[in-house]
Amino acid sequence: MKSAIILFPGTNRERDMAAALKRASGNDPLIVWHGETSLPDVDLIVLPGGFSYGDYLRCGAIAANSPVMPEVIRRAKAGTFVLGVCNGFQMLTETGLLPGALMRNASLSFVCRDVHLKVENTQTPFTSAYSAGQVIRVPVAHGDGNYFADAETLDRLEGEGRVVVRYCDDKGAVTEAANPNGSQRGIAGILNEAGNVLGMMPHPEDMTDIRQGGLDGLPLFTSIASAA
Repeated sequence: MKSAIILFPGTNRERDMAAALKRASGNDPLIVWHGETSLPDVDLIVLPGGFSYGDYLRCGAIAANSPVMPEVIRRAKAGTFVLGVCNGFQMLTETGLLPGALMRNASLSFVCRDVHLKVENTQTPFTSAYSAGQVIRVPVAHGDGNYFADAETLDRLEGEGRVVVRYCDDKGAVTEAANPNGSQRGIAGILNEAGNVLGMMPHPEDMTDIRQGGLDGLPLFTSIASAA
């Protein structure tokens, strides 16, 4: 699998993401500066976590207008796999590649801790290596992870199987207490209509090596490598 990670001013998870992709595919991803206007021929484009442009205006809003983004959008619409994690998820909503918005956490506080996720849909290029209903543990680190969309959009996401992962407790129960940011319906990650673009707030790349505390995030990357 060939992959490219887009690097923005303020990005801080590109090395974690590169390591995860190398573990899953055996290949080093390319790091592409956001000022580029073209991309190499790759199977996967990653928008990683961090604080692009210091989160000024809105998280991901300035990055969504970077020179490279028209090409990212074009590739996404042409079927290339795109993964946006945390700040990358925010960028995907700002570009319109994914519906909804990421707002301030309900607590109005930055949240940095491990959470549990329930894998709701394994019939995707990003989750085929998981089992339906599997509960995994990965970290979150964000201040604006509260997913919001109107009721019609939420119902459509649910009905089309585009809610991929949802916050839950360690037993798989989707509860308010298990939701770290107030996201509607406990939504932690969603797909676009075509199924090739995934945005999620938690960081699977930081649970891909036993030295990180577990391997629960690795199947997401092996799923993409297999699909590619």
